[in-house]
Amino acid sequence: MAEFFNTPGGIAILILAQVLAVVAFVMISLLFLVYGDRKIWAAVQMRRGPNVVGVYGLLQSVADALKYVVKEVVIPAGADRTVFILAPLTSFVLAMIAWAVIPFNDGWVLSDINVAILYVFAVSSLEVYGVIMGGWASNSKYPFLGSLRSAAQMISYEVSIGLIIIGVILSTGSMNFGDIVRAQDGNAGLFNWYWLPHFPMVFLFFISALAETNRPPFDLPEAESELVAGYQVEYSATPFLLFMAGEYIAIFLMCALTSLLFFGGWLSPIPGLPDGVLWMVAKMAFFFFLFAMVKAITPRYRYDQLMRLGWKVFLPFSLVWVVFVAFAAKFDWFWGAFARWTTGG
Repeated sequence: MAEFFNTPGGIAILILAQVLAVVAFVMISLLFLVYGDRKIWAAVQMRRGPNVVGVYGLLQSVADALKYVVKEVVIPAGADRTVFILAPLTSFVLAMIAWAVIPFNDGWVLSDINVAILYVFAVSSLEVYGVIMGGWASNSKYPFLGSLRSAAQMISYEVSIGLIIIGVILSTGSMNFGDIVRAQDGNAGLFNWYWLPHFPMVFLFFISALAETNRPPFDLPEAESELVAGYQVEYSATPFLLFMAGEYIAIFLMCALTSLLFFGGWLSPIPGLPDGVLWMVAKMAFFFFLFAMVKAITPRYRYDQLMRLGWKVFLPFSLVWVVFVAFAAKFDWFWGAFARWTTGG
């Protein structure tokens, strides 16, 4: 049996099994993310939230998904049918394939490539095309306006996210997520993690992640009060489900990136406790809780405020930070906190 897995056929089966394991983890997590999002929102508003289908309403997300799957797919008469169907598929598939380079533990990664950050950044940049395709193919002014908003918004905040990540790359000397996590390992536990030297950028990254994923208070591409749900107006049934699933998967990916870049990934926060995948999953769940709390307690921004924040505040601040980190790493300021090149080469 061991010899079989060294053959091309055996290697293909192993890769397929690993892919299915990651897909299963993300999709099962998605059900609980939607449930948790609704429960947290309900708790803040002193409501019960989902509590009927299953124990404590745990199967409500499954029931909602089945409802969308069995409903009829309605395509408007004037829509471009091919692009209309491809748009939600594009959003969903691009959100899923970004997980190929996300490590859950030391060595637990589908593709351990040296340019993992570039891969994630490239894939997440392409996700805007699903929204643009959906808005244009609907042949309606409201979806089109929503897709234009989304294009401007996502491109704006990708710039600041990219500059923030450059600071982490300068500190590590590597674009591999495993190297970034290993660079944060040390005897001081959580005080070795990058959240401490890169402290201001943690907040900028988190807020930019909210805007990048169209999450409240930056959910302007689908602002119901202005655009009647934006680019999703004409979508129903399974295509709408794919759009929603892609959005939540992208949010969960941002939670994983925050954990890996600033909070040690699978590393234990307390010296002496074993590292492992449970720490990674717990950190991702915590950051999703913060995403849900922001949605529940923060009012929606105006579009001009959103763009001003991105271009006039986040972009200059992140540019200045990149220059500062470059000097701090080059001249070994702050006892080497910004220059951890032993793992990155």
